[in-house]
Amino acid sequence: MLRSLKAVHTFATLASLALGINTITPASAVATTNQPKEWTFLIFLNGNNNLDSYGEMNMNQMEKVGSTDKVNVVVQWASLKNRRVGRYYMEKDSNPKKVTSTMVEDMGHTDMGDYENLIDFVRWGAKNYPAKHYFVNVWDHGSGWHFNKDGAVIKDISWDDTSGNHITTEQLAVALNESAKIIGHKVDLYGSDACLMGMVEIAHEMKDAVSVFLGSEETEPADGWPYDTFLQGWNRLPQDASARDVASLLTKEYQKYYQARNENVTLSAFDLNFLAPLNQSLRKFSNSLSLLDRKGLELLADAAKDSTHFTDEDYVDLGDFIDQAKAKSISSLNTSVMNEVSLNAKNFVIANITNGFPRAQGAAIWIPTDSSTYSRYGDRYSRLNFDRETHWGDVAKAIANASK
Repeated sequence: MLRSLKAVHTFATLASLALGINTITPASAVATTNQPKEWTFLIFLNGNNNLDSYGEMNMNQMEKVGSTDKVNVVVQWASLKNRRVGRYYMEKDSNPKKVTSTMVEDMGHTDMGDYENLIDFVRWGAKNYPAKHYFVNVWDHGSGWHFNKDGAVIKDISWDDTSGNHITTEQLAVALNESAKIIGHKVDLYGSDACLMGMVEIAHEMKDAVSVFLGSEETEPADGWPYDTFLQGWNRLPQDASARDVASLLTKEYQKYYQARNENVTLSAFDLNFLAPLNQSLRKFSNSLSLLDRKGLELLADAAKDSTHFTDEDYVDLGDFIDQAKAKSISSLNTSVMNEVSLNAKNFVIANITNGFPRAQGAAIWIPTDSSTYSRYGDRYSRLNFDRETHWGDVAKAIANASK
C-alpha cells in the first residue's frame, strides 16, 4: 500500500468520529523546557485515514530513541483507532508495540486537514519546547501540487477522512510562513513524509519561510521514514549540525531502509537559497520557446515523454528532462540556457537518493504530455507563484499541444 492511496470509510464511522469532544489537559501537564535545545522536531502526524496503523508504527520507532538533550521530538498524532488527536512529547521506551510516551495535551477531535491547526501546533510546540532550530514534518498522504488522480477534489497533502478536508499547496505555504513568524526566523527544515511532494512548485510556495525543503518525487511506501535510525543518527551528528546535514542524513537512512526491502523510492532535499537562480534560468527557458517551430516543439514533447516520470505521469524529473532535451539536438533551443538550468538545478538539490530511478536528479516539475491533462490543471497552475515567476505554464502548454 502506498501513501497515495485513499481510505474508504463508512458513513457511520465518520459520523461517530465527528462527534468527538475537544478536551484539553491542564497546562501543568505540558512538559515545558525552559532552556532551548538545539532542535525541536515537530511532526504533524495525520492518521485519520487508512495510514493509521503506520502512524502508530512510526511513533513506536520514535520511542526507540525518544527526545534527548539535543532534540525535542514532539508529535500531534491523529488516530482513527484511538478516535482522538493528542500532543505527545516522545520518550524512549523498550516496548515496540505500544506508544507509552506522555500525551501532554488531549485535543479530542481536531481537523488535521485544516492548515490553521498545523499553525497552532507549531505555535504550541515552539512555546513549550523551544529550540535554536526547527524541523517541521507533515506526515500523511500526498499528491503533489494538484488534484487526486480521479480529478474530483484537490487533495495536495494531509487528508483527514473524518472531516473530508486536506491542506492545499497554497495553504501549506501560509502555514509555513506563519510558522516562521512564530519562531522568529525561517523554518530550518520542512519535510513531507508523504507521496509526490518533492516538487519545485511546492518548494517555491514556501521559499520565504523555509531554508531547506525535503520531499519525495515518487510515491512513498506506507512505512514512510525510518524514524528510529534517523533519530539515532541525528543525535550522533555534531552539535552545530545544519539543516542541510540533517536532511542529508535522513535521505541516506531512507535509502538504506528501502534498499534492504528492495523497494523503489526517491527522497531529496532542496536548499531554497538557490531557488531564485533556478527560477531565472527556467524563465529564460520558457522565453526561448518562441524560437521553436512545430518540429522543434514536437521534439521537445518527445524529450518530455522520454524523461523520468513518476506515479502521476505529468510529474517529471526536471534534470532528466533537460538532459533528454539536449539529446534531441533541437537546433533553435538555446544550449547555454539549458546548461544554466542544469547547473542551477544541481545547486538547488543538495541531497538526492534514488532506488530504481537511475536518472532522477531530485526535483520534479509539472510537464503534461497531453492536452487533456493540461486543460484539467492549467488554470490552477497559472495561479501558483512559481508559474507567475517562471512562466513554466507556457512550457507545459506548448509541450502538451505539441504531443502526438
